[in-house]
Amino acid sequence: MAESIAATAPPSSALSLPGGTCLRGTVKVPGDKSISHRALLFGAIAEGTTRIEGLLPAEDPLSTAACLRAMGVGVSAIRAGEEVLVQGVGLDGLQEPADLLDCGNSGTTMRLLLGLLAGRLGRHFVLTGDASLRGRPMGRVGTPLAQMGAMIHGRSNGNLAPLAIQGQGLRGTTIRTPVASAQVKSAILLAALSAGGPTTVIEPAQSRDHSERMLGAFGAQLEVGGPGNTVVTLTPGQSLRGQSVIVPGDISSAAFWLVAGAITPGAELTVENVGLNPSRTGILDVLEQMGARITVLNCREVAGEPVGDLQVSHGPLRAFEIGGELIPRLVDEIPVLAVAACCAEGTSRISDAGELRVKETDRLAVMARQLKAMGARIEEFEDGLAISGSTALRGASVDSETDHRVAMSLAVASLVAQGETVLARAEAAAVSYPGFWADLARLGKPT
Repeated sequence: MAESIAATAPPSSALSLPGGTCLRGTVKVPGDKSISHRALLFGAIAEGTTRIEGLLPAEDPLSTAACLRAMGVGVSAIRAGEEVLVQGVGLDGLQEPADLLDCGNSGTTMRLLLGLLAGRLGRHFVLTGDASLRGRPMGRVGTPLAQMGAMIHGRSNGNLAPLAIQGQGLRGTTIRTPVASAQVKSAILLAALSAGGPTTVIEPAQSRDHSERMLGAFGAQLEVGGPGNTVVTLTPGQSLRGQSVIVPGDISSAAFWLVAGAITPGAELTVENVGLNPSRTGILDVLEQMGARITVLNCREVAGEPVGDLQVSHGPLRAFEIGGELIPRLVDEIPVLAVAACCAEGTSRISDAGELRVKETDRLAVMARQLKAMGARIEEFEDGLAISGSTALRGASVDSETDHRVAMSLAVASLVAQGETVLARAEAAAVSYPGFWADLARLGKPT
């Protein structure tokens, strides 16, 4: 395996992935992408210096850093293994940029900046991104921000980038979001920092809560309550203060190794230093439902976030059914869970997952299309999938379709496929996990 997979995927590359491989060893996944974005953004509007250890040095957080630099924030170079320093300019210190703010492929960057910039009174900003991002819906953020008085204009009646923001005085209000989305909630909370009164966000189910945890640590006045912690109220007026942030490993990246270890005969893996925030651990609940052999070791708390090591080994799996309030806790892991379903006994069903159609790609359609090419039996619905298990996958020519989570999910599928899989646009993995192909090469053992 190590000889047949390149250490990195070069631009516009196709990788040859041999089947019949198991995985053994220990791996550390990159820093949590969600926490990395927020550490940069909150550090930028805090007073003083924020020091960040373990920040993910991948394309999406680099886009956030570049946008902040364009608005006068000092952000040190982002390199693997090095501390990142953010010189905060305070809540109202962001400068009007001389050019467009390029968010690259990062929906988190664009959506959170919409909230952050909406209240920068008298300043004008234009957000854009790559072709994929310019096709992704932003009205889900712009609509609730408009309830606070935000002025955002763009293509398709303000739903598509490029998006122009004219900073306004904002009012506090109560907003009920139609879907549980951490990006929508976080954008509203960022806008609420400069609103004229308290703002309350009410979600139908709890989405990941990194923003609430970190804003509180930086000094914001928040209250979290309601059934299932679905009601968040932020009262403006408190200055944020620079902090030291340690970013744990991203459980969304760990998910690829957890599924790979569970489905690959002979596999024994330990994934170290993984963030175990309860709003993110739906993947562990589903793998437990499937009967996967996973043990949580060395539990601890780092900078307010629970962390542990995850040990996984191969064993028989049974089908799962997921939907409802569980979906926001594992929405990014559904592509690789579709791979796990192919190897389980019975038919797995995913519902209430329409959110996947507006990610980097339409992930429901893309995963169905690509796994069918490998022989999977999948039925696609408007909001989910039905996947018949115990299916022998075969090597095939497949395509990430530029989606990082699709690229890595197909790599996991290739491990149990019969014959060679050729993955086009494998470089997409660098969006969240630049070292994925090197780790795969190192951990792979021929069977």
